[in-house]
Amino acid sequence: MTSRVLRSRRNTVIGVVLTAVMLFPVYWMLNVSLTPQQDMRKSPPDLFPLHPTFTGYRAVLDDQLPYLWVSLLIGLGTVALTLVLAAPAGYALAKLRPRGAGLLGLLLLIAQMVPGIVMAMGFYGIFLNLGIMNTWWGLVVADSTIAVPFGVMIFAAFMSGIPDELLSAAKVDGANVWRTFTSIVLPVSRNAVVTVSLFSFLWAWSDFVFANTLDAGGNMRPITLGIYKYIGNNNQEWNAIMATAVVASIPAAVLLVLAQRYVAAGVTAGAVKD
Repeated sequence: MTSRVLRSRRNTVIGVVLTAVMLFPVYWMLNVSLTPQQDMRKSPPDLFPLHPTFTGYRAVLDDQLPYLWVSLLIGLGTVALTLVLAAPAGYALAKLRPRGAGLLGLLLLIAQMVPGIVMAMGFYGIFLNLGIMNTWWGLVVADSTIAVPFGVMIFAAFMSGIPDELLSAAKVDGANVWRTFTSIVLPVSRNAVVTVSLFSFLWAWSDFVFANTLDAGGNMRPITLGIYKYIGNNNQEWNAIMATAVVASIPAAVLLVLAQRYVAAGVTAGAVKD
């Protein structure tokens, strides 16, 4: 047996072991979601759901669907607002090269380093003064402040690789800047659009800091706050909590599987120059 084959098998074994370790929390979440409430404090715990119950999932269908719809609304709104702002800004930085573009790029990088809780407290004061606490579109604006700087950098990196000759040809044909952007640049930037959309949605879908800080006790709460219904001082419904977490993880997992090819191309765009 050649050394190449041995090395390949060793790498495969290591990869399988590491994957199993990283996916074990996901499996345990699924295991607990199927475990009856009376078996939660069993020691040692069952590694498999010997007496599975779907009580937690029935609770999700009865209690959590409104929160899931609100999270979906916030996620889609964040994607739309991020694309509307980030795509033209990325195109301007990559191809129009306005004065101060380097400084703007630095500011976008610094914006991503600001802790979320600091931004949340700033939004709290603004939203409280404007009377817009606990609105879904307020959370869209808040979540977009994280997604837009990332989106601008991804779009700028991707669009910088578009040949200038293509844009010059469009200009010769009479297309203005906006027509060139919408008819030529955006269609060929599909990978960047999918990448930015995916990460924007995932950030909004999993957001807890903004949602918890800007919540005023209303009905428009995302799923990250809906889970709190099952947590109290003297009662923790772990069965329902984990079932909700499993259901909330499904959209993110499906999107990641469907978009992984575009994301791999989108995040590496601009890394290599010819």
